Amino acid sequence: MSKDVQITLSEDEAWVLFELTRRFSNTDKLSIENQAEERALWNLCCVFEKTLHQASDIDYKEFISKCRDRLLDE
Repeated sequence: MSKDVQITLSEDEAWVLFELTRRFSNTDKLSIENQAEERALWNLCCVFEKTLHQASDIDYKEFISKCRDRLLDE
């Protein structure tokens, strides 16, 4: 079972990322429509880099594959 992770976003980041994911959900096309979306994704990546920690001696590709498998619909 995966652990919970909490991250903090500004309200503006949250709204811009919400709109980006809503648009993707409705169209199945992931595209950046303006620089604010790109900035929000960069900021989110930085938050993940500060928040997520894994052992340095793991096979990263295998680790990500297992994470993806756990998220698949049954």
